Amino acid sequence: MAASFGGASAADLKLLTVGAFRLVAQDTVPTFQRESGHKVTIVADSAQRIAQRIARGEAFDVVVLPQQGLDRMVGERKVFDDSITPLARTGLGVAVSLSALRPDISNAESFRRTLLAARSVAYVDPVAGGAGDLYLEQLFQNMGILFEIRAKTVPAIGGYAAQLVASGRAELAIQQASELLAVPGVQFVGLLPATLQRYTVYAGAVSAGAKDVDAAALLLEALARTDEAGVLRRRGMEAP
Repeated sequence: MAASFGGASAADLKLLTVGAFRLVAQDTVPTFQRESGHKVTIVADSAQRIAQRIARGEAFDVVVLPQQGLDRMVGERKVFDDSITPLARTGLGVAVSLSALRPDISNAESFRRTLLAARSVAYVDPVAGGAGDLYLEQLFQNMGILFEIRAKTVPAIGGYAAQLVASGRAELAIQQASELLAVPGVQFVGLLPATLQRYTVYAGAVSAGAKDVDAAALLLEALARTDEAGVLRRRGMEAP
């Protein structure tokens, strides 16, 4: 995608982003707006629903999705294929209430014991399309505890699983680290053990129907530079 980056008038841009990247976007956009003069409206949704919105023809300028979601759009003329840019990655983690004792998730066996000991476990219903949630059910199956976990699951229908912990409806939440850290009133325990971990890479792209391609490309460039300011680590993510 060819774009020039000078002399453009102020544009109103719409950024569609998955929830896992929402706070990174919110940290980045104010500086981008101040330096570029462009205005950005951030719209967050699940990866599945964003893909559906784009398929229905919803207008947008930049989108952030799991890398595989954008890869599936190649050739569909929904985005400029050559604009697809890896932005960040995040792994699955665990959160509990602020008053809870910090559980041991340091290795696969201790994580298994923690899950079995928990009275209730929250994670996003895989039907809602959250990244990593289908993997969790496969993981529980491989660990031989899927039946036990399902019996005490408090499903989060999209959004943040840790909100169920914050409200007292669940004892433990498992989700992308960046989404757990987005919820106040819970303590982030840490990432799943390396042998059980599944990282998700998030990428951005410019819409093929962007109102101002140059301005949209500038926004995507700003999102790709967030690691320079330490935003990713603060929000539970890292460079891809």
